[in-house]
Amino acid sequence: MIDRRRGAARSRLLLTLVAGLALGVSPRGQSVTPVAPVLTVTPDTSRPDFARQLRDQADTDRHWAEASDGFMRMEKITYRSSLGDLDIPAFVFQPLTDAAPQSRAALVWVHENIRGHVYEHYIPYIRDAVARGLVVIAPEYRGSIGYGRRFYNAIDYGGAEVDDVVTAARVVAERYPSVDPARVGIIGWSHGGLITLLAIFRNPTTFHAAAAMVPVTNLFHRLARKGVELQRREIDPQNRFGGSPSEKPDVYEARSPLFHVDQLQIPLLVHVADNDQDVEFDEAVQLVDALHARKPALADVKVYHNPTGGHMFDRLVTPQGVPENSPEQRDSWSRVWQFFDDTLALSPQ
Repeated sequence: MIDRRRGAARSRLLLTLVAGLALGVSPRGQSVTPVAPVLTVTPDTSRPDFARQLRDQADTDRHWAEASDGFMRMEKITYRSSLGDLDIPAFVFQPLTDAAPQSRAALVWVHENIRGHVYEHYIPYIRDAVARGLVVIAPEYRGSIGYGRRFYNAIDYGGAEVDDVVTAARVVAERYPSVDPARVGIIGWSHGGLITLLAIFRNPTTFHAAAAMVPVTNLFHRLARKGVELQRREIDPQNRFGGSPSEKPDVYEARSPLFHVDQLQIPLLVHVADNDQDVEFDEAVQLVDALHARKPALADVKVYHNPTGGHMFDRLVTPQGVPENSPEQRDSWSRVWQFFDDTLALSPQ
């Protein structure tokens, strides 16, 4: 009876949050910009050009192969998701030199965007990771573009896509003898940051360290801020959630990392920007505050003030494909590599 009452109370709290945001009240009681009626039209994603996406992905694969030459070994693999329903493509990057069995750490690299893929702007950063001795696996989780209609329509925001990514940790340790299964980390950006957080909260012993960069954290807040129906069409076109936040609060809670902070058992690095125009600061700060309050011994959190690029500040590259090297970008990556060196014991090549 007590558990049911607590569950009902939590559901009422979540619904109150949605209503409060729509009226212009933040979780801290501060005034925020009220949510206006959604007047824009969602891009037509029901008829994407799958043939063009496949061609573009072939170009991307070629660019990655060219960018790897002389810096790292690259291959494209597929593996079966732990759910058993889908084959997941993934890039794997290794140092050029061979290594003794179980002598290297590995990193699962989770791309941003619910309709994205492993973008070329990651090239200099993955090169840097491999130069530090890491084996990197970058899964193209379900819903990613460039892999055809069935894969595109398999999108499951905060659901099965998390299983796709978690499976990559097992795959890289099983297929690559140089990887030490006790030194596998994970890093993700934006939507990939949400996947990273859900991965470690749901599987607290699979990974040994995690970094979530500008992560999506609270779907109730996000939908209320950006338009409930607009966001639902983007994140849940197949209606796997089964309804709106007011209709299915438990589903939205399960897919919002904010509500699962108590499950953290490994070191976690989080970077956010106070000028972020995607994961706006009044969403990001909820995770910041929760980690400070509930997991101060495990969480290393930094808020960047007005960094160049906002949401993209740490991933910006020039037209020539080199990092922008703003002070905030340099500081963020310095902290990322120090964090993984401390937690995974990197072995630079």
